[in-house]
Amino acid sequence: MKPNLQSTEQEFAAAAQDLGRLREALCGVIVGQAELIDEVLIAVIASGHVLMEGLPGLGKTHLAKGLARALGLELGRVQCTPDLMPADITGSELLTRSDDGQHDMTFRPGPIFANLVLVDEINRATPKTQAALLEAMQERQVTYGGSTHRLPDPFWVIATQNPIEIEGTYPLPEAQMDRFLVKLKVPYPDAAAMLAMLDISLDSEPTERLSPVIEPAALHDLLRAGEQIVITESVKHSAVQLILATHPERDEGSAQTRRHIRYGASPRGLQALLRTARVHALLHGRAHVAIDDLRRMALPVLRHRVLPTIESELEGMDMDLVLAGLVERWAAQQ
Repeated sequence: MKPNLQSTEQEFAAAAQDLGRLREALCGVIVGQAELIDEVLIAVIASGHVLMEGLPGLGKTHLAKGLARALGLELGRVQCTPDLMPADITGSELLTRSDDGQHDMTFRPGPIFANLVLVDEINRATPKTQAALLEAMQERQVTYGGSTHRLPDPFWVIATQNPIEIEGTYPLPEAQMDRFLVKLKVPYPDAAAMLAMLDISLDSEPTERLSPVIEPAALHDLLRAGEQIVITESVKHSAVQLILATHPERDEGSAQTRRHIRYGASPRGLQALLRTARVHALLHGRAHVAIDDLRRMALPVLRHRVLPTIESELEGMDMDLVLAGLVERWAAQQ
């Protein structure tokens, strides 16, 4: 029993070190977005997809490119436009002719067949094209022409969208939003960060020079380590209480919840909360999940899983503020 325990401790220490190296490498090329980098890494190591929302020019695309390079993985890219078709993402069948003159239909994979797929400006794609991502994101496979094609393992989607664009955009339906483990808001950098950018990215893009930080085997161990963080029964109970507090029809919901939230988070939101909390604990060198881990990951996990009331939408209520108050009231009761 003792050798196994020692081996587990060594694996945990190695995983925490690798995660720290990834964080350091990305912070060195994406300046002023340390919190965003942490959240992206947490989602990826928790084997989830990421939706990033922010103004143009804040480094969303470069972060995805840098992450792929740091992990030593293939990056597929989809630039969404209204005329993009589902086959432009998934791939299609082509009529081919062999040397002996026989004709056959051959599947040609699209850009979705990569370990890390960047879907840029996802809300510019039509609903029909957005739906092409549903099966890939949930089941890690693509069905075309009655045949199922498995996607690479590991597989992640990082999508971006611009919050100020209205014309020519198509909001993601709730079913599509729920496929993303987290939704992240990309903040505007402060003056010090903008000055630092000039030193490293004025004439070139530093992510292009980034080398792999960890080996494929170490990435596999890191993903496995994220699943082995301990979650006690009391923490699970607290997580359930937080999810139920987002439901206006439940006793756990407050007056603010009933006023501003129409529909609360699903059980998938509970799973996402605990999965990200485990990796947040790993990032901070702990082998167990604490209440603070749940509190820190609550907003990224829940902001796209609750629907505001019609009145709150008309008032332009910031749902992040509503959720932040909900989380603080829940935390005070733990």
